[in-house]
Amino acid sequence: MRMLALDMFVFQIGTMPFQELRQRFDWRFADSDRFRVRQATQFVGVGAETVELAGVLYPGDGIGAYGSIETLKSMANAGESYELTLGTGEVMGNFTIRGLDLTKSVFFEDGAPRKADFTLMLMRVDD
Repeated sequence: MRMLALDMFVFQIGTMPFQELRQRFDWRFADSDRFRVRQATQFVGVGAETVELAGVLYPGDGIGAYGSIETLKSMANAGESYELTLGTGEVMGNFTIRGLDLTKSVFFEDGAPRKADFTLMLMRVDD
């Protein structure tokens, strides 16, 4: 079952399942100083829209795959924007990959991680 798709990369149990989808919407204002009164403010437009996906991979248990991390890193290295679509079919817009935090823990004897926590940061680039 598809949870979310970033272009052709599908977030699901076997790739990179996430437990949290965080969105942030900003609006821009210009401020002008005035003598002895509060600043004057003027709305100048829509600001940034970001999406953060946070989750945990347990590849040994069939939850996620470390190859998915490499796929997303390759997509980010390309510097392209990708269409973000919810599993319900709703298109959220075009986003670029801005960051990936990865924490590996609970290691096997050979040093391979059993668990990896991740946070993927995306920023909307279309209107």
